[in-house]
Amino acid sequence: MKNKLFSFVAALLAFSAGASETNSAPRAAEEKYAAALEGRTAEILKALALPDASRAVSVHDAVVAQYRALRSWHDENDAKLKAAKADTNAVAHIRSSLKTLHEQFLARLAENLSPAQVEMVKDKLTYGKVQFTFAGYVAQYPHLSTANQAEILRLLKLAREEAMDGGSAAEKTAVFKKYKGQINNYLSQQGLRPEKKLPAAQ
Repeated sequence: MKNKLFSFVAALLAFSAGASETNSAPRAAEEKYAAALEGRTAEILKALALPDASRAVSVHDAVVAQYRALRSWHDENDAKLKAAKADTNAVAHIRSSLKTLHEQFLARLAENLSPAQVEMVKDKLTYGKVQFTFAGYVAQYPHLSTANQAEILRLLKLAREEAMDGGSAAEKTAVFKKYKGQINNYLSQQGLRPEKKLPAAQ
């Protein structure tokens, strides 16, 4: 009887140890993700340099919550988008909830930040691609008019709005690439040709 009891306890302990090891992998992944989020958010807060601690906490919480909400959204919907990509209406329906997340996030930021500061957050979330790409076009097309520059900037800011909701750096880059195609078409229609080579993509 004692031997059977000992064997049962040993088996139970072994099972518990195995379960612990199984659970440790996702826990470690979550801890790594949480640390990455804190790092990204700290960079944003450093750029903002908010003197009010309570506002800084509110912005911190809004940014972290948005990162997590976007991760959940993409986990739930990316496969659906891929399957429905030929159906414009279905894609628009799926993306409507993403637009809601986007608008709620901007509204929460606006409670604590000025419009210029919200722009800073958008730029940090998209790796400064608006400024980098705009500077590239100005260098490549040195004779752009004020109207040309305004249109390029308008399209790049549209790209930023869409890229903010991307699920990865690669997805954000792809959004800017799409809008750069639109910009190149616009410049071609204006009869403009590049005079210099663009700097390497960021």
